[in-house]
Parts: sequence; structure tokens; C-alpha cells
Amino acid sequence: MTKIRGAENVPEVSDVSQSGLRDRVVLVTGGRGFIGAALCARLRNEGADVHTVGRTEAANATGANHWQVDLAEHSAVDKLVGALRPHYVFHLASHVMGAPDRKHVLPTFRNNLQTTVNLLCALADVGCARMVTAGSLVEPESGQRSVPNSPYAAAKWASGDYARLFHALYGFPVALARIFMVYGPGQNDMTKLVPYVISSVQQGVAPLITSGSYLVDWVFVDDVVDGLMRLAVAPGIDGSSVDLGSGSTITTKALVDLLCDLMRAPVAPVYGALPDRPMEPVRVADIAASHRQIGWQPRTDLREGLKRTIAWYSQNGART
Repeated sequence: MTKIRGAENVPEVSDVSQSGLRDRVVLVTGGRGFIGAALCARLRNEGADVHTVGRTEAANATGANHWQVDLAEHSAVDKLVGALRPHYVFHLASHVMGAPDRKHVLPTFRNNLQTTVNLLCALADVGCARMVTAGSLVEPESGQRSVPNSPYAAAKWASGDYARLFHALYGFPVALARIFMVYGPGQNDMTKLVPYVISSVQQGVAPLITSGSYLVDWVFVDDVVDGLMRLAVAPGIDGSSVDLGSGSTITTKALVDLLCDLMRAPVAPVYGALPDRPMEPVRVADIAASHRQIGWQPRTDLREGLKRTIAWYSQNGART
């Protein structure tokens, strides 16, 4: 294990996070990813003692202490948790590939489900104030069940069930963030729609898109970070799942057209160039329930969020 330096009547997010997270040891898995890096920056601004974890020793741009640990190895997780004894844990590390290809079965099992169970077991032995685990829009609505549309979806569903099991049987303090489709500055995965379209337009290349008919709930990364921080300290939500989304949907075509319009694109997207994914679920965040549960609601309008995202790429460029 190698360490590398580097609702109503609920206070506003900043007030809660400052009082609950300052000087606390906070572990963020996936802390160098898109959402994780934004979360780490906010946590450090709030005065938390932030630690990230990953399998590699790659340079850490979050300013947090980094630990080189494979979270799929339970003995290594036990050592990490025993050394840190974190007050709060945000489990964001994931194999994020929503395609139905069979090649994703083992990576999603290992990196999404096995890591979650390892952390739950280790943290239950040492105790912590709360673990926040990241769910996904692919998960079914409360009380409903259907067939997962991908290995990623299956692993996320199972991870959530294990989290609820640990709370129900062992009294472990864990809350689930059901995160919808996130976009914003700092997302450098060119397989994701928003950075792909922006990068293509910047290069004068026509974006190749599906039919464009799929409806998606898009949420800005800063709003997701606000929600995650509130999930860490809000009372009475252990064992619960909280939606972090915008509360509205837009078709892929409408989103891509809006991006192209904002960028005054010299090229037109090609719809139908890529196949639609089978069994893709259409879900919308229940933000009224989120406000009741943790006093959170999204603040960033889609058009404004896309403008800020485009501006970031104009200044920083796209990196694969």
C-alpha cells in the first residue's frame, strides 16, 4: 500500500458541509475522475482532510493525499481503512461503461460490486459517520424491478442492495446517491456525449450520433457535488436512495442540437450513424423527494451549464 502526497428547515449545503466536514478525514474513491476531482476540490475548500485511492501512482491533481490500493483486494482495503479510519467515505470509483457487451461483465463485477462489498465490510469493522455510495439512473424506481440492460446496471443494482443490506442487518450508516447523467467542465472521457460533441465541433468534424430519440435527465457536475456533500451529513437518510438529477428530460437530438447552436457549429451532426442501445431505460429524477430528504435541488439550468462547459473546453482543450 503506497501513499502519494499530493428539505425544509434544513441549512444550505455550504452551511451543513462546513460544520460537518471540516477537519474530518474523508476518503474519496475515484477521486481523480470527473465527479471525484470536483468533489475533492470542494471538500478541501471546506477544510476536510481529503484522501483519494486508486490502483496507480499517476500524478494527483486533486491536492489530496493519494493511496495506491486495489479496492478489489479485500485485505488491501482492510489495511487502508484501518490506517485512515475515515469519518466519511464517498465511493465513486467505477467501471463506467454502459454498453451491453459481455466483455464488461467481469470488469463491472470486480470494480463496481466487489469494491463496494469490500469497503462495506472494512468500514463496518472500524466504524465511520457515513459512507455515500454512487448509484445510477439505470437503477429501477423504488419498489420496481426489471431486467438490467447492461453489466454495469446489474453491478450497480447489486451494489445498492448490499448497501441497504448492511444498513438493515448491521446498522451501518450508508446512503445511496442515485446519480443521473452528469456533464460539465473537466470531463475528459471522449466516449461521453457532451465532450465528444464539443471536441468534434472544435475540430470541424461532424459528430456521429444515434437516432437521437433517447430521453435523458442531465445534471451539472457542481450540482451533483452539492448533493453528495449534503448526503454525507444530512440526518435520517441511512439506507435511503436520493436522486441527484435535474428533474426533467431532453432527447439526445435536442441536446446535441443545443450544443451545436451554442457553438455555432460549422458542421451538422449525423443522426442515425450509430445504433441505439437496446433496453435503455428512461428515468427522471424525483427532485421534490430529494429536497424533502436532504434539502437539495439542482441550481444550474441546462443551457447555462452547457455554456460553462463549452467555455471550459475552449480554454483547456479536450484530452483523451
